[in-house]
Amino acid sequence: MTATVEERKATNKALIEEVLKAYPEKMAKRRAKHLSTFEEGRPDCGVKSNIKSLPGVMTIRGCAYAGSKGVVWGPIKDMVHISHGPVGCGQYSWANRRNYYIGTTGIDSFVTMQFTSDFQEKDIVFGGDKKLDKIIDEIQVLFPLNKGISIQSECPIGLIGDDIEAVSKKKSKEYEGKTIVPVRCEGFRGVSQSLGHHLANDAIRDWVFDRTDTGHTSQFVSTPYDVAIIGDYNIGGDAWSSRILLEEMGLRVISQWSGDGTIAEIENTPKAKLNVLHCYRSMNYISRHMEEKYGIPWVEYNFFGPSKIEASLREIASHFDDSIKAKAEEVIAKYKPLMQAVIDKYKPRLQGKKVMLYVGGLRPRHVIGAYEDLGMEIVGTGYEFAHNDDYQRTTHYVKDSTLIYDDVTGYEFEHFVEGIKPDLVGSGIKEKYVFQKMGVPFRQMHSWDYSGPYHGYDGFAIFARDMDMAISSPVWGLTKAPWKA
Repeated sequence: MTATVEERKATNKALIEEVLKAYPEKMAKRRAKHLSTFEEGRPDCGVKSNIKSLPGVMTIRGCAYAGSKGVVWGPIKDMVHISHGPVGCGQYSWANRRNYYIGTTGIDSFVTMQFTSDFQEKDIVFGGDKKLDKIIDEIQVLFPLNKGISIQSECPIGLIGDDIEAVSKKKSKEYEGKTIVPVRCEGFRGVSQSLGHHLANDAIRDWVFDRTDTGHTSQFVSTPYDVAIIGDYNIGGDAWSSRILLEEMGLRVISQWSGDGTIAEIENTPKAKLNVLHCYRSMNYISRHMEEKYGIPWVEYNFFGPSKIEASLREIASHFDDSIKAKAEEVIAKYKPLMQAVIDKYKPRLQGKKVMLYVGGLRPRHVIGAYEDLGMEIVGTGYEFAHNDDYQRTTHYVKDSTLIYDDVTGYEFEHFVEGIKPDLVGSGIKEKYVFQKMGVPFRQMHSWDYSGPYHGYDGFAIFARDMDMAISSPVWGLTKAPWKA
């Protein structure tokens, strides 16, 4: 029998009280601010966010370096991105998030390659500026078709005071205006990878937009229908699925970044008539800057599931003339029967299934509509590194009595899953194997569990298949948690 809203609120309250009992009093008091139940009519989700994680707990967050190198800069394909510091961070970041790109690796595209200054003890003592200077020379010899270089600072760079800005300016002049971008994204900055996004955006503003000597945009010819896709990292081809729809409705995508993006496309972006923003958390900073400096409006869009795609296409079209609005309706009508066929196939098996989410970026709210299109219900959601405005936006997606958990610890998340018993958990790679060993169906929602795309109409069919495959697999009836055997 389905629990009532009040019963679910009582269950959530009891679960929160149980997990807090395991902590020392001071820690419990602090963690209590990050755990709540959403109540209809509230302006936010009732949790604190963007606060430093507590020492001694297993946070799932990343650092500022991860936010800059792994998210914003790393997927820009025709630039070489140097992990400046010891080899550890660079090696760890080598396994990227399947940011698909068109090009030849090592010739004109470098996303899946790893470049590091490989700091040794003497570099910590005497500084790494000369080494960085030499590395840039080596990159120019080995990879002459690169269109730019970014310097992604690891923790020691900020501690020893390397002047990466001076090196960047010097080498940019040596190589006739080449874009060389220093990014002060040392991992210790801020409370999570979120500050890394902000720092990366600031570097784009200061070292790309504010430069006029590159010449990449001199041949650009504007049209009234130019848009830029910002904050789509093309995981499994997501940006391509989104681009198809924008172009079908008559718009011209003049740039997409960072996924399958180029430095020239970034330089072209201030000439767009509208910026369409997918990942608000990572790219709202640069979108706001372009609105203030260049007068370019921006709009968030959500291409997860047919309901949200419809609403987003209409919202984007509303910024253009009647011809674009009419074409948007044609696109919606074209795909409607195809999406209904997908829903008819999978909804009978997925109807009423409960889902708990815990992801980064925008996914804890944006994917909710896609699940609901399949008749599924989100009973818990939370972010790794959200700010308060993310939780305000989440109120438009979640229902009364949804359990909310910010920067959830491993212990808390496991306890909540054991108490609520969802039919599916969607989270990251760090959580995947724990819940699978518990016998809980799981989908890795940072990189689509090596599937995808999930954006757009094409992506929804893959999303529905993957969720059904996870839940309906017979393996869950054959497995038992090792600690219960």
